[in-house]
Amino acid sequence: MKLLNHPRIEQIRGFIFGNGVRDGILLKLMLYVLLITIGFVYLQPLLFMFVNSIKSPDDLLNPMVQWVPTGFYTGNYERAYKVLDYPNTLLTSIMMSVVPSLLQTAVASIIGYGLARYRFRGKTLIFALILSTFLLPQQNTIIPQMLNYRDLGLLGNPLALILPALFGQGYRSAIFILIFYQSFASLPKALEEAARLDGASDIRIFLSIAVPTAIPAFIVSFIFSVVWYWNETFATVIFLGGGTTTLPMQLSRFTQAYENLYPAGVVNIFDRLNEAVKMSGTFLNILPLLVMYFVLQRWFVESVEMTGITGE
Repeated sequence: MKLLNHPRIEQIRGFIFGNGVRDGILLKLMLYVLLITIGFVYLQPLLFMFVNSIKSPDDLLNPMVQWVPTGFYTGNYERAYKVLDYPNTLLTSIMMSVVPSLLQTAVASIIGYGLARYRFRGKTLIFALILSTFLLPQQNTIIPQMLNYRDLGLLGNPLALILPALFGQGYRSAIFILIFYQSFASLPKALEEAARLDGASDIRIFLSIAVPTAIPAFIVSFIFSVVWYWNETFATVIFLGGGTTTLPMQLSRFTQAYENLYPAGVVNIFDRLNEAVKMSGTFLNILPLLVMYFVLQRWFVESVEMTGITGE
């Protein structure tokens, strides 16, 4: 018993299993293994896509080459770049996703603030109707929307995406209104009351007090909105038609566009369509979203640290 209570034994036990001050090496090792495993599950498709996109035709035909190509082959990206008409489609995709997302985030914040901070007749009914627009499948409302846009002369016009976002009816606007509602509902009333005593108007209170405390909600809403607008091809094709082409739309007809640019009977075996070229096109499509996420992630963490008020 004395040996088990020896200070050296207690030190080793604390190092392995932890004590009241710090965690043990065993718990840390289990956490790291768990995090690495979860991270690999999420990153494995991206790694697989990137590794295959830089494989040469010889590496694709060689069964011995799996995760480590013999060289960094850029020919797949060069052909995918041409097929996607990358500069033009990228600019169009940014315009068709970032502009509506900015408007949708701003409008959703105003609606969420009004529902969270004001009392008025029919508030519950309005809130329920807003949420119902998120619960209803898009296929049930796409035809009435298309007919309304046709009567208004908006079909084939970017305003078909911009105007709904401006009036709080963009893609999945209800979920963003709910995010802002929850964020503004936790704002202490004492801050508003103090601002009103100082003579601040409702607009001043919203801009100076409510908006700074909801920066994480703004960033999260903007990121998800851009991603959903970026990946939305069903409604975009219906509303904008063939006159406007985004990266996801061009990627959906990648095979046809590739065969038109590189006819099968004319090109050699190195220029024929293969999985590596398709992977390159897919990676070029998601690359702007990855860059946007990694850039805004730092601002998101900092905004959470700066926002210390969560409620009274």
